[in-house]
This record gives sequence, C-alpha cells and structure tokens, in this order.
Amino acid sequence: MKQQYFKVMDAIHGACLFVAGACLVTITIIVPYGVFTRYVLNSAASWPEPMAVLLMIVLSFLSAVVCYREHLHIGVGVLPAFLDGPAKSALGWFLEICMLATNLFMVVWGIKLVQTTWYQSIAEFPIVTAGMTYLPIPIGGALTVLFVIERFLTRQFFQEPEAETVSQLATE
Repeated sequence: MKQQYFKVMDAIHGACLFVAGACLVTITIIVPYGVFTRYVLNSAASWPEPMAVLLMIVLSFLSAVVCYREHLHIGVGVLPAFLDGPAKSALGWFLEICMLATNLFMVVWGIKLVQTTWYQSIAEFPIVTAGMTYLPIPIGGALTVLFVIERFLTRQFFQEPEAETVSQLATE
C-alpha cells in the first residue's frame, strides 16, 4: 500500500514540475510579446501582463510543492544538526505537524476564499473569475498535505536534498 502511495506521489510531483515549467516557459514567451507590441508596434496588448501574473501565481504554489518534496524549501538546519535520536525525531514530527496544520489552513480558508470570490470577474479575462485565480492556494495546500503524509510514512524529516537538485555553484 505504501509503495502505491509513493508511486502516486511521484506522479503528482512530476505533474507539478511539468505544469510549473510550462508556466515559466509561457511567461518567458508572453512577456517579450507584450514588450514588443507596446514599444515596437506602438499598440500594447492588454493581456500579457495580467496573464503573466496569473501564471506566476500557479508557478509559485506548484514550485513550493515541488521544493517541499525535494527538501529544497527554506529550513534552518542548525537545530537538527545538534540533535540525535529521539530528540531529532521528535523535532521532525513537530515540524511536519506544523506543516500539516499550515497547509490544512490553506486548504480550508483557500476554499472559502475561492467560494467568496468565484463570481467576481477579471476585467482583462472576463471568462476567468477571481475565484479561479485563488485556486492555487487550496490546491497547493492539498498537494503539500499529501507530501507531508508521505514524510510521515517515510520518516525522512531531515534528508539532505539530492545532488542533482542543488546547484553546484558555491555561494560562499
């Protein structure tokens, strides 16, 4: 059962990575298009900038999910480095419970935000509602909850990031 869950999490991780990458590529294409129409054609298109903002929201939440799973999220490693055994494990459980609570908050209140703003239209995209733009909040929270559950199952709370996910450049 655990192995099936881990396979599903691998697929969700890959999908999040793909969608976030597609958002980044799309932003990279539409922003120069907006600049081109504004300064070269002297007829600015109204949609590239708000579209880039909407895609950046999706990119941000899905990238956060990916970084959490790959242990690339912001964390202070000083305290766990000084702890061993049960104390380190207890700290890991505590931190993951905090992550679970935070992301459940995002799911519950994100859904309420989406419901509240669902019928408010966006001027640049009349077919897209404000509620749709807030969907990444509960979706990102729900996906992170799934990855927190995966951490509970694996008990790998303070794993170092994999070598291929970390830049090889020194920042010292």
